[in-house]
Amino acid sequence: MLNKSTFKIFVDFDGTITVKDVGEEIFLHFGDPSKAKKIVKDWIDEKINSIQTWELLCKTVNNLSLEEFDSFIDSMCIQPTFLNFIDYCKLNNFQIWILSDGLDYYIKRILSKEKISYLNFYSNKLIFGKNNELIPFFPYTDEECKSCANCKRNHIIEHSSDDDFSVYIGDGYSDTCPAQFCDFIFAKNSLLKYCEKNRISYYPFKDFSDIIKKLEELKNKKHLRKRHQAVLKRKEVYMQG
Repeated sequence: MLNKSTFKIFVDFDGTITVKDVGEEIFLHFGDPSKAKKIVKDWIDEKINSIQTWELLCKTVNNLSLEEFDSFIDSMCIQPTFLNFIDYCKLNNFQIWILSDGLDYYIKRILSKEKISYLNFYSNKLIFGKNNELIPFFPYTDEECKSCANCKRNHIIEHSSDDDFSVYIGDGYSDTCPAQFCDFIFAKNSLLKYCEKNRISYYPFKDFSDIIKKLEELKNKKHLRKRHQAVLKRKEVYMQG
């Protein structure tokens, strides 16, 4: 049986923990919807990188009311089964990190509202100018890894070892890079399509109850193997270091 302490779990925030993509919803609501959609499409089409995407999106917001901004964020909901998943991870001594290419301001507020602000997370940061203009800040970039402004890959490498089995849970385009470095992938939406297209093994999921069921199966296996391609990808990064 697998030692319970060896699972390290990395989970995306927008559209995975939350019901909606909060970052996208913010700019559709407070910015120019047509411009916001065009910016996101350009990012997906790799015409611009993630840092440029956030900078351009933030510039679409003018005359922001912070009170309305906070109220809008407070209206965003998390997946109901995520709280059960946290309890499951505590029970099994599985460590969790939230890895987001979104902005810390709304992540902190949502986690606090749900009384789970103790969870560790890495994301891009948001500061406000004198007139409440939105200014993104990127403390976790990587020159060689351009898929995310917040390099999720690096956080996975930093917080897992050769003795660990790493788990990635995600749904979007910013999850396609980091998922490749994990032994077990739980995917839906864009990440699922990416895994299908690139023949990367994964488990589909609708909500976190599906993940709990599969992890129960995995942790009780006598002989659990790491995903070979993930091992090779991690070795590449170690060699670069």
